[in-house]
Amino acid sequence: MKYPNGIKKDTIFHNINYKNRGMDLEDDLNVTNQYYREEDKAYIYKKPTPIKIVNVDYISRKAATIKEAYFMEPSTTDYNGIYKGKYIDFEAKETKSKTSFPLNNIHPHQIKHIRNIYNHNGIVFLIVRFTTLDITYLLFGKDFLYYIDSCDKKSIPISYFEEVGYKIEYKLRPRVDYLKIIDEMYGGI
Repeated sequence: MKYPNGIKKDTIFHNINYKNRGMDLEDDLNVTNQYYREEDKAYIYKKPTPIKIVNVDYISRKAATIKEAYFMEPSTTDYNGIYKGKYIDFEAKETKSKTSFPLNNIHPHQIKHIRNIYNHNGIVFLIVRFTTLDITYLLFGKDFLYYIDSCDKKSIPISYFEEVGYKIEYKLRPRVDYLKIIDEMYGGI
């Protein structure tokens, strides 16, 4: 078959680079959660960070610019919602490291929040993308808490994610299908 401009059939798809697909983890999760809502599968949302606006510059009646604001309280985790009657709460993080996930990326108040959700039988986890390796893992709260409670290290090695975490394959729809893992682990809830 002849293609326009003399392009040969066998050269069309050879130079596509699927690494760093132009979207970061948060964008991928937002698109995934939108897909879940459209399919009436789950209702999971990005939590807004509460801010208090102190100073606003009113340029015109329809346009205003926030000049000064501050965080009212520390944020907890990034996402929460409901799936098949169960509360879901998770944090999404990216790292450029090829060998580990630095624990300084998770703040003490977030660890406390993860522990509280876990203790109250919510489904809580971290989704961590190793951007340089283009690999995304889901690590359940119990495994995350076990690691930080039993290991005195400043990072979680990728081998721990490989051992107890769950690799999430990138797909078109949904992009980051973490509910598939939830179903496998919780027996379809």
